[in-house]
Amino acid sequence: MSSRAAPSTRPVSAGAAPRAAGGQGSSTARIVTSITMAIVERRLAPGTKLVEQQIADVFSVSRTVVRQALNQLSRDRLVTLEPARGAFVATPSVEEARQVFEVRRMVEGSLVRQLASRITDVQLAQLRAHLQEERAAVARSDVSGRTRLLADFHVVLARMQGNEVLAELVADLLSRSQLIALMYQSSHSAEHSQAEHEEIVAALERHDARAAARLTEQHLASVELNLRLDPRAPDLAAILKPQAGD
Repeated sequence: MSSRAAPSTRPVSAGAAPRAAGGQGSSTARIVTSITMAIVERRLAPGTKLVEQQIADVFSVSRTVVRQALNQLSRDRLVTLEPARGAFVATPSVEEARQVFEVRRMVEGSLVRQLASRITDVQLAQLRAHLQEERAAVARSDVSGRTRLLADFHVVLARMQGNEVLAELVADLLSRSQLIALMYQSSHSAEHSQAEHEEIVAALERHDARAAARLTEQHLASVELNLRLDPRAPDLAAILKPQAGD
């Protein structure tokens, strides 16, 4: 995960799409960013139909521009395009969910292991400020704000490596994770996630690479464990058995 680029302390919103320079490309990027953030903040549920004309009206653009945005989101696996039916927010499978978290553990565990040895005081101050925002959002039950901040934490860590490709990869995985969390209704609380972020930053402050990696991997494993990826098949006999007195 090493990079020759200078580390950056500029925060990024998880899943945010790069803005193209002017004109039609800028409009496309705006739509991509808006839909991505709606997914990250859990305002758009899996399976939601994305009606081209409605989106065109919201952004005051042509349907051609909307199609370009939906095609990009489809390449990012956030949208499914179905012939003769249109575009829908993706509905990830159980196997995809497991694979996404497996990749996140590998990527983010290695990321923080390397970051621990080189993190600067400025970057630590940025992380502490981010944690303070997380705590405040959790305390005031700001669901949209805390969801965005808890996701951003992981992308901020990636951006500190100074590797834009890595930051974009983590942002993409985060967006897909949010869809998975929506689909499988995680019972992993925001308070629990926030506390685990505090532990990761404490390990980074100590420059303890092994602990930082272990805590990151445990955090992601805990989130995955609390997803309902193995729903029990309904017991038809129990459901359909006549009740006493019927």
